[in-house]
Amino acid sequence: MANIKSAKKRILVNETKAARNKAIKSKVKTMMKKVDAAVVAGDKDAAKANLVAAIAEIDKASSKGVYHKNTAARKVSRLAKAVNKIA
Repeated sequence: MANIKSAKKRILVNETKAARNKAIKSKVKTMMKKVDAAVVAGDKDAAKANLVAAIAEIDKASSKGVYHKNTAARKVSRLAKAVNKIA
């Protein structure tokens, strides 16, 4: 355990940030699962609606620094590609 005051503070701050990042990543994964479920079911309308919501969450995560911009772009691209493949 750290003895220096600033080191103790860093530990607390890092725990807070890690919890925040984990919550945001979890929400993004949930949104992606909803899109994937709609794609598997073949429900194009639901997939498109969920895609819009998922893209918003991914963009928020990217803007907050949880995901790198290229990672966010890759996730959006893969989701959009899957939705567009629905006949």
